Amino acid sequence: MKEGNTFINALIGAIVTAVVGGFIPFGPAAGGAVAGYLQGGTRSDGLKVGVLSGIIGLIPLTAVLFLALSFFGVIAVGSGEAAGLAIGGVIAVGIFALVAIYTVGLSALGGWIGNYVKQDTDIDI
Repeated sequence: MKEGNTFINALIGAIVTAVVGGFIPFGPAAGGAVAGYLQGGTRSDGLKVGVLSGIIGLIPLTAVLFLALSFFGVIAVGSGEAAGLAIGGVIAVGIFALVAIYTVGLSALGGWIGNYVKQDTDIDI
C-alpha cells in the first residue's frame, strides 16, 4: 500500500471502525489507529486521516441510528401526541451529536496514536 494515500487509508480505517465498533468499546480508535499507521507522515497527517476515517465510519452508524430512532418516532406519532414527536426529535438530534463526537473524536485520537506507533516506536506491523 502506498504511504500517504489519504482516502484509501481513511476508507480502510472506516471499515475497521464499522466491523470492530460493534464488538468492542472504543472501536473507532482502532479504525483511526489503522488509518494513521497506514498514512505515515507527520502527526497532523495521522490526525487528519483519523478524522476522515471517523466521518466515513459515521455513515453506517448514522443509518443504523436513524432506523432505531425512527422506530421510536413511529410509536410517538402513532400515539397522536405532537409533544412526543417534538421531544423525540430533540432526543434524536442529541443522540446523533453524541455519536458523532464519540466516533470522530476517537478516530482522530486513534489516527494520532497510529501515526505515533509508526514513526516513534520500534513496533513494525
